[in-house]
Amino acid sequence: NIFCYRILFRTTQPAHLITAFSVICILYLTFPNKGKSTISPVWTLVYLGSFSAHLGAQIWMTFVSGLALYFSLPRHTFGSVQQVLFPKYFLMNATLSLITLAIFLRTKNAELRTIENTVQASGMSICFLLELVVRLYLTPPLLELMTEKIAIEKSAGVGTEVGKLNLGKLKDCPHYLRIHKSFRKIHMSIAILNIIAMACTSSHLYYLSHKLCAI
Repeated sequence: NIFCYRILFRTTQPAHLITAFSVICILYLTFPNKGKSTISPVWTLVYLGSFSAHLGAQIWMTFVSGLALYFSLPRHTFGSVQQVLFPKYFLMNATLSLITLAIFLRTKNAELRTIENTVQASGMSICFLLELVVRLYLTPPLLELMTEKIAIEKSAGVGTEVGKLNLGKLKDCPHYLRIHKSFRKIHMSIAILNIIAMACTSSHLYYLSHKLCAI
């Protein structure tokens, strides 16, 4: 049991397995289907619901929640909130993205060779894979660095301010500066990938706006 626990939670093997399985699923869904694909109203509802929830979560977390909390809460409290939200945010987004992608690929299977649908399928695939990679490979080390960083700041009596961090005496601590630099590097990478994922989602929103004729 201890051995299985270590494999599941202390190694990257499960992440590799999930990533490989996800890629295989996407490739399978793009495999040509000779039969004509139809979609029921229920699946249309699921498709639009998952896409809407995905885009809404991206906008809220990126432009509303993060900024509001950053300028309202002490840094350590803000960090603790982010430690809870980050894994759930990217897990939920990856799941919603996969649902949207899967339904799109099955219903547009016979039309994937058109430039329009190829661009959409590629964009949604990139979006899903980026969010999956962030959740599996970047979020865990970010949370570890955040925990260590907050612990050092508390012991030094800094990090209780709201907004921009005042390093105080930690600006002369090489160990802390290394952790801080690594944290900022991973955090910036996640932010960039999140913006790219949002761009892919926005592209699909533009696509859908040209397909809806009931308004």
